[in-house]
Amino acid sequence: MNKKQTTDRAKVGITLDHVVGAAFDVLDRGGIAKLSTRNIAAELGVSMNTVMWHIHTKDRLLDTMADAVLGEVALEGLPGPWHEQVAELLRRLRRAMLGHRDGALLVAGTFPAEQQTLAFTDRLVTALLEGCPTLRTAAWTAWNLFYFTLGLVQEEQATPPDDRERLRGNVDAQRFAALDSVLDVFMSVDFDTRFRFGIEQILRSAATTAAPEG
Repeated sequence: MNKKQTTDRAKVGITLDHVVGAAFDVLDRGGIAKLSTRNIAAELGVSMNTVMWHIHTKDRLLDTMADAVLGEVALEGLPGPWHEQVAELLRRLRRAMLGHRDGALLVAGTFPAEQQTLAFTDRLVTALLEGCPTLRTAAWTAWNLFYFTLGLVQEEQATPPDDRERLRGNVDAQRFAALDSVLDVFMSVDFDTRFRFGIEQILRSAATTAAPEG
């Protein structure tokens, strides 16, 4: 750190928490495309060097933000049965990502081995270990549930209505007969019901199907 950076940081008195908070303000207002160190610095009224001193790299900032999103998921007060605990944890995760513009896209682009992410994962796996036949099933089911939730929320947050109409216009009933027959439900925007169904489907399989040994 050079003298100018030291003076700048001391002058404004900001912390990493301030930087992350400003980053969420930028994200929630403009989406992931606007999330730049320049815009974060402008949000705080400081130099880009000050922001970089705290985050070091853009990837580290994204990891920290993703971990903060996972930290919004309450891990206490879960229902009794293991499958209800799992479903509730995923509902809370979905709600946390929906709470931020492009929240799922933010989390999808990271792999933070940070404390809040680890705490969520540990709680999820703890519940799965109660109902899955093997350790491998529990571990892989945790990934399947996370990917499903992440993908569905990305669709929920990112797909504008005109994209769905374009899909409808491109499905030829003769060439794509099967897809045409289910097109209305295929394009359903009832994300709550789709989410519940997907989680239940995965959990029913997880309770009875042992993951193959490699």
